[in-house]
Amino acid sequence: MDGDRRNRLAALRTDIRRLERMAGPVRGRLSLGDPRLDSALPGGGLSLGQWHEIGGEGSEAETGAAPAAFAARLAAALLARPDQRGRSAVWILRRDDLFPPGLAGLGLPAERLVGVCARDEAEALGVAEDALASPGVGVVLAEVGAVDLTAGRRLQLACEARGGTGLVILRRPFGGGGATAGGTAAATCWRVAPAASAPNLGGLGLGPPRWRLRLARSRGGRSGAWLVEAAGTADEGEADVAHPLRLVAELGDRDLAAPAAFSAAG
Repeated sequence: MDGDRRNRLAALRTDIRRLERMAGPVRGRLSLGDPRLDSALPGGGLSLGQWHEIGGEGSEAETGAAPAAFAARLAAALLARPDQRGRSAVWILRRDDLFPPGLAGLGLPAERLVGVCARDEAEALGVAEDALASPGVGVVLAEVGAVDLTAGRRLQLACEARGGTGLVILRRPFGGGGATAGGTAAATCWRVAPAASAPNLGGLGLGPPRWRLRLARSRGGRSGAWLVEAAGTADEGEADVAHPLRLVAELGDRDLAAPAAFSAAG
């Protein structure tokens, strides 16, 4: 029994080392807008020149609305960096349902957005690789069901080719059980669920969009869960894309604890 346990531990360590070798060079860090969020990430921010996984729960696994909004907020902040001037975002769709005016409200300008509708999973991943390796592309957002270790390694090599950053939005565009990968080479894995917005200033309408955000895995960082909202969105005036998120509360608070199904996901 002890021998079997040692063998399993050795195999696990080998898998971890293999995943760590997949990590390419970091091309800078993107602040999420609050030091309490950034402190969960190695180096104090989201690593650039790598790819990140963003998924949802329940119906979000099919609609992808909350994960897509969160990804758009990150992409807008990334394109606002001085070193990304003139670069574009490429969004690879599995369903032609992207709403550019809504993305503009989250700070992602339509004139810097290129949309590509892929026919299947393999094509979506292939287009993502090509886009990441293309000059003039700063960030690629790809809607896929899952990314296995081989596809993840290919995405990372594509990120390294030009220093682009990938945001993989896990989505089952046509229902069904969805694919499950046995592991991931992503630098971070996020889970996003919608949350009720607070009333706007003066009590007229709703304030900025809010999300229950969970960092399920961070290579070299730590996990965490928060209630966040988009900072400085169009509803409040000019979008402050340089500081994409505002922390509302830690989800460790009893009144704001995530539902059991959400907390157990990963």
